[in-house]
Amino acid sequence: MTCAIAYFVSPHGFGHAARAAAVMNALAARVPNVHFHIFTRVPRWFFAESLQGAFTYHTCLTDIGLVQNNALEENLPQTLQRLQQFFPFDPSLISNLSTLITRYKCRAVLCDIAPLGIAVARAAGVPSILIENFTWDWIYAGYTRDDARFQEYVTYLRGVFRAADYHIQAEPICARRACDLVVPPVAREPRTSARAIRARLGIPSRARVVLITMGGIPQQHAFLDRLTRVVGVHFVVPGAHRRAERRDNVILLPHRSAFYHPDLVHASDVVIGKAGYSTVAETYRAGIPFGFVSRAKFREARTMARFIKTQMHGIEISPDEFERGHWLARLDDLLALPRRARCEPNGAIPIAQFIQNVLEVQ
Repeated sequence: MTCAIAYFVSPHGFGHAARAAAVMNALAARVPNVHFHIFTRVPRWFFAESLQGAFTYHTCLTDIGLVQNNALEENLPQTLQRLQQFFPFDPSLISNLSTLITRYKCRAVLCDIAPLGIAVARAAGVPSILIENFTWDWIYAGYTRDDARFQEYVTYLRGVFRAADYHIQAEPICARRACDLVVPPVAREPRTSARAIRARLGIPSRARVVLITMGGIPQQHAFLDRLTRVVGVHFVVPGAHRRAERRDNVILLPHRSAFYHPDLVHASDVVIGKAGYSTVAETYRAGIPFGFVSRAKFREARTMARFIKTQMHGIEISPDEFERGHWLARLDDLLALPRRARCEPNGAIPIAQFIQNVLEVQ
């Protein structure tokens, strides 16, 4: 008999979807008959490429998050405009979604910081399980000095998130609270060996490889030509070109490529890019150094920087230093940092065990 579970995922970037995919894979490994109903606006292809179990995709706006001008800069006026349109929840939306998950006989609703799922679970009479390293009320509270109108959404969302039946926090945690479970970083696991990935990329197995990533957000980089002048290092840059292209020692990949992103991380010696959750977690699991770019105003950035500095090997790079390519002067220092072996399990595993116990399924 199929065990149906609804999963509401924030569409803010790909980090929450990557974490959710890791949890779904871990749960599918323990409960082979599980079927996920995924509610989000993250593209369906992301889950098709990431998941190893059965799922049905439902296009649904599950939260607003932050409107981004680019990978490193948020747009607060547009964010407020969309928050006003989305909150408080439309009762008919809650009713329709609760009817849908009841029809699919979903046993629970998992939420990766998507507050809509908590409200839908309550209306449907099934347990909600919140998985987070921050919640949106905490993020918006950091912007109240810029615009007091954020306070309305801080208050509203705080009540929604506190209504979750179960609460799981995943490191790196931004605001520690009483919860049911705390787990190490949650990351998608690689599927292909580093040697095989390098062979597919045409990179020698012993070469030094640097992955430059902005967390799934396509972005043009002004420093690409400078990379070809770096001797003895190969650069892989996802999201930097419309199609796969090689320029000497630089490999440009499209936003959606034939390579599974965790495979690229584990095939690299260093990662350079935005310190979003999934990139931090996957780099952490790989045990490799991280040249990380922080967002000055985004509240999560301070937590990520502290975690990288204490639990990983890395060097902080300012947005200006990154965009101008000045970080190349520090590349040798990054490459000289040692790897760090990881002994603890992927945080997705204890989360899957917890969900299995809550649902009492085998």
